[in-house]
Amino acid sequence: MNRLASWFQREWQRSSFWQILLRPISWLFQILTALRRVGFRRGWLKSERLPLTVIVVGNITVGGSGKTPLVIYLVEQLRAAGYVPGVISRGYGGTERGPFEVGPLSDSTEVGDEPALIAARTEAPLFIGRDRVAAGKALLESYPNCDVIISDDGLQHYRLQRDIEIGVVDGEAGFGNGCLLPAGPLREPMSRLNEVDFTVVNSAASSAATTSVPLAVPIGMPGGQISMRLSGQVFYNIKEPGTHALAADLRHQTIHAIAGIGRPKRFFNYLRQLGLNVTEHPFPDHYAFRRSDFTFAADDVVLMTEKDAVKCKVFARDNWWALAVTAEIDDHFLAHLLKKLRPTYGPQTA
Repeated sequence: MNRLASWFQREWQRSSFWQILLRPISWLFQILTALRRVGFRRGWLKSERLPLTVIVVGNITVGGSGKTPLVIYLVEQLRAAGYVPGVISRGYGGTERGPFEVGPLSDSTEVGDEPALIAARTEAPLFIGRDRVAAGKALLESYPNCDVIISDDGLQHYRLQRDIEIGVVDGEAGFGNGCLLPAGPLREPMSRLNEVDFTVVNSAASSAATTSVPLAVPIGMPGGQISMRLSGQVFYNIKEPGTHALAADLRHQTIHAIAGIGRPKRFFNYLRQLGLNVTEHPFPDHYAFRRSDFTFAADDVVLMTEKDAVKCKVFARDNWWALAVTAEIDDHFLAHLLKKLRPTYGPQTA
């Protein structure tokens, strides 16, 4: 299964013989997707509104695009602006169907790696559930003081009505070959981004972005584009999170870099930008790591993403480290976002 997923990821970045064979299925998928959207818009399929502002963060492609760091950024910025944000997520990769509350110490095998990371980083109220509406209701029942909910990866979950949509695009991978599943990586046509409130392009300054992400809509208009960059200089020890290290502290050692994310190469390249010489070990997105996956020498250094670290902390060694990253976004984005929040449900005041 892991090899099949990797094969699709490679094929989706180019036009190939296999794409031609799969294209009729993609056309059928596009028709069904369009009919589903029409069904929700016209009320043939039931959707529900929660009694507070709902911000949906999602993408139109399969694989990682930087949604999790953006969700963490939104929680922190909204909290600083006086709001009381909560988060709902599907809990992909976990065993819990939900609604289920996720805390800073939750087991990622139960709740999924991304919700576990968001909860650990923000300590915000967070509920998972395949039904986002039910997850949102459960969150509000437990935390009635919340005045804004951020739905992680819910762009296609149309049963939940939303006030603000944010589409996240990988500026390096773009939209691949431009085809819908299964011939390409798209969940919805690229035109869907013309309808969202904001389009956040992760690493949009890359050369690939200029050809793969043909977006030039000014912020403040539907689909308005804003650039996001992930940055981090500090590693924390997975066994002892209070212990930190810089890249300079890890140089001149044998280093293995682990990444079970949508775009492992991005992580490896970033480590090299920090001046580290690493041996790459890519894994599929949301990979469930086991102790047997790590056959390195006892004194070798292992570096990984925070999303992977939440799954490895139970068997981590003393020299395993995670890179803490933050989303850097132009301040104009937050200003426009705050203007769009429904005024009826503003920040709590004393």
